[in-house]
Amino acid sequence: MTQKQLFSQDSDVDQTLLADVLVIGGGPAGTWSAWSAANAGAKVVLVDKGYCGTSGCAAASGNGVWYVPPEPDSREAAMASREALGGFLSSRNWMQRVLDQTYANVNQLADWGYPFPTDEEGKPYRRSLQGPEYMRLMRSQVKRAGVKILDHSPALQLLVDAEGAVAGATGVNRQTGEKWIVRAGAVIIATGGCAFLSKALGCNVLTGDGYLMAAEAGADMSGMEFSNAYGIAPAFSSVTKTLFYNWATFTYEDGTPIPGAGSQKGRSVIAETLLTQPVYAIIDKASEEMRVTMRLSQPNFFLPFDRAGIDPFTQRFPVTLRLEGTVRGTGGIRITDYTCTTSVRGLYAAGDAATRQLICGGFTGGGSHNAAWALSSGYWAGQSAATYSHDLGVQANQRPVQAVGGAGFISGSQRQTNSEEIIKATQAEVFPYDRNYFRNQQGLTESLQRLHFLWHKIRNSEVADDSNIVRTREAAAMVATARWMYSSALERRETRGMHKHLDYPQQDANQQHHLISGGLDQVWVKTTPIQEIKTKELVTV
Repeated sequence: MTQKQLFSQDSDVDQTLLADVLVIGGGPAGTWSAWSAANAGAKVVLVDKGYCGTSGCAAASGNGVWYVPPEPDSREAAMASREALGGFLSSRNWMQRVLDQTYANVNQLADWGYPFPTDEEGKPYRRSLQGPEYMRLMRSQVKRAGVKILDHSPALQLLVDAEGAVAGATGVNRQTGEKWIVRAGAVIIATGGCAFLSKALGCNVLTGDGYLMAAEAGADMSGMEFSNAYGIAPAFSSVTKTLFYNWATFTYEDGTPIPGAGSQKGRSVIAETLLTQPVYAIIDKASEEMRVTMRLSQPNFFLPFDRAGIDPFTQRFPVTLRLEGTVRGTGGIRITDYTCTTSVRGLYAAGDAATRQLICGGFTGGGSHNAAWALSSGYWAGQSAATYSHDLGVQANQRPVQAVGGAGFISGSQRQTNSEEIIKATQAEVFPYDRNYFRNQQGLTESLQRLHFLWHKIRNSEVADDSNIVRTREAAAMVATARWMYSSALERRETRGMHKHLDYPQQDANQQHHLISGGLDQVWVKTTPIQEIKTKELVTV
């Protein structure tokens, strides 16, 4: 058996582009990366699995933003607010930088014309962004900056030069089947997290592709044990916006309120109840005035109810918990310093694709810190990648390169991969609450054994034909992501942040460190002290 590449030479593909910086992913992190790199003088290409500006979780709904004016008391309160919740794994230096950059970038959005509302005193309210307007504006600004966008064009393999530095990527157009190559001085992974095709809102394109490509080039992950985020959703809907459930009453099927379901630990209570019986909700604690405001602020939250003929304020409805994985978790590709570079030369990571432990520790929710991290890390990654590419010289995007990554690209095998079976088998290990939400040593070990089998199956089988390669790579990425998750979860023998280990229910002061993981055929995990993160400053082109 041999590994086949999507191309063997440029003449084998339908489109070849040269760039200083290639951005993979078209959400907030990707568009800020592309704009920042172009603003620094780089020639930029952005490729998106969907349509840049509409695909991904941010574009699908409202987004809270960790936007705090530069007032010492406010900033201190903002940084302290989630340190304990995240298990004290975050860094004040990183938080301060993100708060500064977020404040500047959100104000930049206002200058570009984003329609921020005003509060009761007539002052601009800039702590939330409506996804459709936000991403429509970002696409416009990216195009205005001269960035070339390839929509519906997922990247499949990274390119590396003779020294192992990342030098571009190759992929396909999902609509035409045409193959493309982008040769670049540097690459930014901004592909979002992994929600395992759980049908959570906006997450259908978030399958861990960037993790897989980065690992194939030699990058590692950090914080992958903090990957078991679940969002409350109506059982008949994909909408996992959870803010309004603060005004809900959760009940058993007979209408009896569920004790503790509306508390700070309510999600755990709901998950535990769902293991044996249905859970219902009714948003009956919202006043008439609030109900009007809710519909105006998040209209898509109510669409499933309207279609089903249900008034969520007066009628009970069944709820479920949908896995959001690393989309609302904090694990991702490890970055080594403030430039958002990875452990591989020429490769940068931003947004949900990169670890957010640096500002969130082991816990985060929707929007807020995630949104701030996306626009801040994207800005830094774009600027840094432009500098790196500039320093390589004008011939950087013409280096001899080869594609890396074997899963789905094996030829000569007698076995062919059924990617849908692989996906369903992976979901069977990560969806159940009693396996992923509530973890224990035995369950994690048994799941890992099955996931290792799935990896070797997809790693050593041949994809039926190139038309199925995108799905096969998604399946491989999900299996790889789950293996890093559970390997890290086994190593963290305590309960910290969102990681709930039933065998070790207490937080252990001796485990206040980060866990780095990596490897493909052989997964490894090691500890690293929080203070070992480098603090290299950005250099502007």
